[in-house]
Amino acid sequence: MKVAIIGCTHAGIAAMKQILKYYPGTEITVYERHADISYMSCGTYLHLGGTIKDLDQALYANPTEFSEQGVHMRMRYDVIKVDADKHTIMAQDLQTKEMHTDHYDKLIMATGSITAIPAIPGVENPKVMLCKTCEQAQQLYEAAKTAHHIAIVGGGYSGVELAEGYVKSGHTVTLFQRGPHLVNEYLDPQLSQRIEDLLTTKGITVKTNAQVTAFSDTADNRLRVDTADTTETFDMAVICPGVVPQSELLAGQVNRTERGAIVTDRYMGTSNADIFVAGDVTEVKFNPTKDRAYIPLVSHAIRQGALAGINIFDKRLGSIGTQATTGMLIFDQTVACTGMTLAAAKAASFEAKTAFYEGNYRPDFMPTTTKVSIELVYDQQTRKVLGGQLMSAHEVSQSANTLSVVIQNGNTIDELAFMDMLFSPNFDEPFNYLNLAAQVAVDQEHGYRRNN
Repeated sequence: MKVAIIGCTHAGIAAMKQILKYYPGTEITVYERHADISYMSCGTYLHLGGTIKDLDQALYANPTEFSEQGVHMRMRYDVIKVDADKHTIMAQDLQTKEMHTDHYDKLIMATGSITAIPAIPGVENPKVMLCKTCEQAQQLYEAAKTAHHIAIVGGGYSGVELAEGYVKSGHTVTLFQRGPHLVNEYLDPQLSQRIEDLLTTKGITVKTNAQVTAFSDTADNRLRVDTADTTETFDMAVICPGVVPQSELLAGQVNRTERGAIVTDRYMGTSNADIFVAGDVTEVKFNPTKDRAYIPLVSHAIRQGALAGINIFDKRLGSIGTQATTGMLIFDQTVACTGMTLAAAKAASFEAKTAFYEGNYRPDFMPTTTKVSIELVYDQQTRKVLGGQLMSAHEVSQSANTLSVVIQNGNTIDELAFMDMLFSPNFDEPFNYLNLAAQVAVDQEHGYRRNN
């Protein structure tokens, strides 16, 4: 049996590994436009800030290792057409420009996403750059050698992380965010404001409610950035926009959403029995709402890719969905989130409320301790936990993973308040801070005042 994988993305690599494991006799052919694979986009800000010395360190796989296992790695090949009825692929060798036609029995689409470049006049200016691919990351690094004052457009995770990276490398940074709050897809205003305050204390100028309306050159060869209220000049700008699914190859051949994401079942199969899909080109089941949602994350892509590979010949294992758990380390502060924000929960028609807890992560008698801030989102009707956001100089990312499981299992604030968690003064209080956050929620539902 022949399996073709289009896109050696995180999802494509994960699928390939599972096919090699579960179906070792399969003939696998991979088509990939680029010469390198497996680039982690977080490598961009880590390289800019000096955490990693070379972008190659952000690559976790090499085409050669798969070629040595018998995979036909068609690197620098651009797939032009897929004929689902005939089970054929037409692709161009980008080096020789020759066209090739191949046949498959099963196909895995792992083409990922493309940058949704905003329709801003002047966005094509060479001083305006993007930050998605490894090649773009290298361009950013080289450009920053001669640029001092940098504008970053977009205050999501990528924009905030890039701002840190550039400040650490000695640059002056202004961050433009269209809405009123940074990282607003994952954080409610209280913790979002703390991130803004943190960036400001590190010398970053943060401008919220500032939609960039135009880019243009100045007479002295700098970059003019216009918003509705201001005009400023910079040496370069970096846009951190959203992404859209790259699914055009299968348009009209499998079911897609209005946004262009390919529709799959829980086994990553499509409306065509011989085509599977994984990664940013499709959606995920978002467990807090039980609905499908477009949430492009590496963690999702790898899991979906693995499922596509496992299920390609035998539907063995279905997806259990996601809570969209994310995190970042920004100026030594861990920010971790899972599930829904209060705004998202209300938009989904939940009778949602938040409980805010802040306290030291371990007893005061220990030589050192530091505060943990937690915002817990829950449904007042069912009392189920819907989301959680944490911020601390203490490493709290695994606590977000715990909350993810709580949401996955449908636990209530009452259950979380007394959920079994270890105690040692090295690690926490007799009641873990997640317990305490849930107890704040329970107390406020009963009308009690709590003294932390």
